Amino acid sequence: MPTEQPTPEPGPRPGNTPRPVPVPYTPEGTLAGDPAHDPAEAPFLGLLATGAAAEEYERPVLRARAGGAAAGRLASLERAKLLALRVRAELEDRRRREAELSALYATAHDLAGLRDLDAVLRAIVCRARSLLGTEVAYLTLNDPSAGDTYMRVTDGSVSARFQQLRLGMGEGLGGLVAQTARPYVTDSYFHDERFRHTRSIDSGVQDEGLVAILGVPLMLGSGVIGVLFAADRRERVFEHGQIALLAAHAAHAAVAIDTANLLAETRKTLTELEAANEIIRDRSAVIERASDVHDRLTELVLRGGGVQDVAGAVAQVLHGEVEFTEPGGAPAEALDRSRADGHAVRDGADWVAAVGAGGEVLGALVLRGHPALDPVDQRTLERAAMVTSLLLLARRTAGEAEQRVRGELLDDLLNAADRDPRLLRERAARVGADLDAPHVVLAARTDGPQPDDAHSHGTDRRRLRSAASHLAATRRGLASVRDGGAVLLLPLGPDDDPAHIARETAARLGAALHLPVTVGASAPVPAPAARPAAVADAYAEARRCREALGALGRAGQGAAAADFGFLGLLLADTRDVDGFVHRTLGAVTGYDARRGTELLRTLGAYFACGMSPVRTKDALHVHVNTVAQRLDRVSRLLGPDWQTPERALEIQLALRLHQLSSAVAGDTGA
Repeated sequence: MPTEQPTPEPGPRPGNTPRPVPVPYTPEGTLAGDPAHDPAEAPFLGLLATGAAAEEYERPVLRARAGGAAAGRLASLERAKLLALRVRAELEDRRRREAELSALYATAHDLAGLRDLDAVLRAIVCRARSLLGTEVAYLTLNDPSAGDTYMRVTDGSVSARFQQLRLGMGEGLGGLVAQTARPYVTDSYFHDERFRHTRSIDSGVQDEGLVAILGVPLMLGSGVIGVLFAADRRERVFEHGQIALLAAHAAHAAVAIDTANLLAETRKTLTELEAANEIIRDRSAVIERASDVHDRLTELVLRGGGVQDVAGAVAQVLHGEVEFTEPGGAPAEALDRSRADGHAVRDGADWVAAVGAGGEVLGALVLRGHPALDPVDQRTLERAAMVTSLLLLARRTAGEAEQRVRGELLDDLLNAADRDPRLLRERAARVGADLDAPHVVLAARTDGPQPDDAHSHGTDRRRLRSAASHLAATRRGLASVRDGGAVLLLPLGPDDDPAHIARETAARLGAALHLPVTVGASAPVPAPAARPAAVADAYAEARRCREALGALGRAGQGAAAADFGFLGLLLADTRDVDGFVHRTLGAVTGYDARRGTELLRTLGAYFACGMSPVRTKDALHVHVNTVAQRLDRVSRLLGPDWQTPERALEIQLALRLHQLSSAVAGDTGA
């Protein structure tokens, strides 16, 4: 039933403008009243006003035909329908263009707010896919150095091969767009022959399943920087409006990319400027530190400062811990590199600068815990090492007289057993030695390749004498040259061992000379001043130990008689039988004494029975398991190698000597 709009109230309007009267419509979109006398356009105006679907525009014509309307009426309705549909299409196009313009405005606004290039590219691709309603969108950028274009960002892609594509100029649809700077569209990629197909590109597109593709260039000025794509996995016709929309989006995108690139370059330039300013500030500070250390070192030299004063001054300037070490106290590999290069070298978190004169290494300056050392600071450390070497040479020159005094005192101890002990003590006190304390005599000799000429051989001997004298002075001992090598008389502390001192001396002299040095040590000499003759006997023992090391192929090492096992009884003057027995069997005899066991007796029977557990159990009248248990305990006390030929020989000799000493003690007691 027709519905009527409310009738407006009568009355005058401002400006004498009559009030518009609303037009009544039926639910079907026709004017209320007699349809036969309504204008032909009337039904379609209602449909346009309500935004009806296109198929609704057929109904007024069908109703008129069903109602028996005249042919003229039907023709008028048909013309009005076509006109209304044209108006409807125009309105739809305007609404679509308005929506696209709104979307472009929103896109430009979003892109203007982005600063990171990756974020800009992702936003461009995502918005392109949204604007055109496609399944996939992606963007490629040109690579001027390679002369092609490569995939940069994708949205909706599922193929790894497609996401890694590179397109040569003119290859594929994208290469054609990049080359010609014009949009290209294809409804069916694989059936389109306008562009050059390649196996790699076609394989990537096939993996992704793309069919319809639209590509537009990203332009900056007259140059192409890349291509923006929208694609579907089914055939689709991209209309001119959609192509224009994507092209407009690409124009905004190119500006956003350029802006992001400019911002990135600006940030990079600012960072580089800040870094340059930091370097300038750091250089200024380094130059000031170098000047400071130069002044300090000059002052130290003028007022007679020492090596530790130099290390302390450098430590203050470099803000680190600087230490002067002897040749053996620095890392050997780093010390060698520094000596060869003439520069400070890095060793882990430390820096090592060799201190030397000629071919001799006097020590090293070590800067600890300072891995990132500036080149100027490195030269400062090297300059300090040079000053240190000058100070050491000056001290050496002043100490050569003292070394001669020390050498002459040791020569007198070795050559004249009848020297007055009082005079010996007085001479020793003048060089800081105490000849009433226990000492050890060391015989040292270089064992490297012998030089061909006498001059080089003499140089090696002088270097050995210098290194030995320096070592003796630091240990408050004496040193001299004798029999083609060096002899040292060094004090023994309460916990010192002659063998350990021999090994340490071999290592330190070898590091100073860069040659293997073999060192033999004597047994302790209780008081050299009281018994000068004991020093000569100890030197003879030390020489025998040194020669034994060479004969055993252990050149470059250090040892005392105790290190040679039973051979030490032959090398030592003291013939310390009890000491040899204790070193060899002390663990077993001590265990028997504490536990009341018979491990020593079992050990003697085991060797007497040819190392046969079965015959041993018969000799001891015990079970074979008892023998096995006792021998297992012996292994734990003496070590797993006690049955090797060399150890077994020493153990059997120690057993025999123990038995003899026990028998002698028994006879004496009887």
